Amino acid sequence: MVEVVIDSIRVSLMSPQRIVILKEMDSERFLPIWIGPFEADAITLSLQELEVARPMTHDLLRNVLKVLGAHVLQVRITELRDDVFYARIVISMNGREMEIDSRPSDALALAVRVHVPIFVAEVVMDEAASIPEAEVDADDAAEESDKRLDVFKDFVETLNLDDLDLSKEDPID
Repeated sequence: MVEVVIDSIRVSLMSPQRIVILKEMDSERFLPIWIGPFEADAITLSLQELEVARPMTHDLLRNVLKVLGAHVLQVRITELRDDVFYARIVISMNGREMEIDSRPSDALALAVRVHVPIFVAEVVMDEAASIPEAEVDADDAAEESDKRLDVFKDFVETLNLDDLDLSKEDPID
């Protein structure tokens, strides 16, 4: 399992869906997961530590677990099957550890409320994560451009203009 943090939540310009971006703790790999707008709002509200007048669904889940004496230990994104992510909420209750099936968005919304680590299976990261392309430094780009232009510079410098017969100018009327 690879530990990740929530890097950001992005809005799709093409649909009402949102994308939660998970970032691997010890590398530059990012895992995008499509989620619904309500779950995105629930995660965002908790990340921004905004209080709401009445408990939202994920607050209710946290409160129920607390009343029952259960402790959330971690959240795991365990599978990617047919373009669908699967998650598990790992809890401890009465000395027993249990895993509860969950949508990743709900598991993440709970994780940010109870401040537990988030893990992703290595196989899921290998299949769906990406590393952003390195940004091109302006100085490096200019140097590369200069190297390409050197070929033309060499060509122009080797031209022998004396071989051109410039006496046959076209008259301009």
